[in-house]
Amino acid sequence: MGTIEQFNKYVMHSYGRYDLVLDKGKDVTADDENGKEYIDFGSGIGTNSLGFCNDEWVEAICSQAKSIQHTSNYYYTKVQADFAKTLCETAGYSNVFFGNSGAEANECAIKIARKYSFDKYGNGRHNIITLVNSFHGRTLCTLSATGQEVFHNYFFPFVDGFIYVEANNIADLREKLDDTVCAVMFEYVQGEGGVMALEQDFVDEIFKLCAEKDVITIADEVQTGVGRTGKFLAGEHFGKKADLITLAKGLAGGVPIGACLAGEKCAQVLTPGTHGSTFGGNPISCAGGLAVLNKLNSPGFLGEVAAKGDYIRKKLADIPEVKSVSGIGLMIGIELKTKNAPDILKAALEKGLLLLTAKTKVRLLPPLTISYEDIDKGLAILEELLK
Repeated sequence: MGTIEQFNKYVMHSYGRYDLVLDKGKDVTADDENGKEYIDFGSGIGTNSLGFCNDEWVEAICSQAKSIQHTSNYYYTKVQADFAKTLCETAGYSNVFFGNSGAEANECAIKIARKYSFDKYGNGRHNIITLVNSFHGRTLCTLSATGQEVFHNYFFPFVDGFIYVEANNIADLREKLDDTVCAVMFEYVQGEGGVMALEQDFVDEIFKLCAEKDVITIADEVQTGVGRTGKFLAGEHFGKKADLITLAKGLAGGVPIGACLAGEKCAQVLTPGTHGSTFGGNPISCAGGLAVLNKLNSPGFLGEVAAKGDYIRKKLADIPEVKSVSGIGLMIGIELKTKNAPDILKAALEKGLLLLTAKTKVRLLPPLTISYEDIDKGLAILEELLK
């Protein structure tokens, strides 16, 4: 029995997979089980932020695994303390709760926002505004928060207390941000929703109204954070700092992690017994996270991420089939004129290039460490497919 047949026999069919078995990888390339090489422009949906098996990252992970792999959150570990300090200082936040995924990080932010409001104002002020076309996770609560009707099926009843506002519609926001609302939750760039950045005026209005009404701002930076846009946080491009931010994906370079960071306003909301996670703050994940932060905090690194994003956009603009390019930094959406994005993805696999899609667009989330040489190699394949 081959790998794919064995896999499909024993693993639930909850994903639409491609007929590709990845076996090993280094930097921006991966090999399948037959030895064919692929350039990775997807980085595991933005998760392998340093590419495959970065040397410093591997050393950090292996060293920690040889020391202690797990305790429980009844106890302390130095690696979690070091990681928390570095993360909070890098992001500019007071403290952090560690989980295992973006959905868990968003669940934590939702709980903090509701508890903040309950502690201060009592019952009945629990609604959270999210945006149409948003994506916040696949748990029942974060599915409910997700502003896409396609996800609101099968799993009834969904979690109550979410109000959807059209992105960039200030009038809609003003109308719905009433006295029942405790938080506004948003992505600066809607990733799964088509790599669409919010407009500055709309972001400004979110923060203005929330400040006036003592409503918590929650920035879901699961995909946009940790250097993806050329800044550590996408909020930096908008000159904004939300009360709560959520991180995951690229934060630990490819091992599971989620993080909810709180500013001073929300730093003391969670108390013992109000939230928890068995694997949250796992030493191996924290070691991987420290390796990522050390790389991102090295002089000039984030500037190079931004420069590479600009370089790719200029190259894409010269391809006749490309209608428009969206996103910020190395978070790129490509709208095509005549061709179908899923068809391009499948054709790219045959040519040795790993791509992603978002809605009707081709999506690029290459490793932050990608070289200009590998950018050119991957874009050459993409350009040929788009002719």
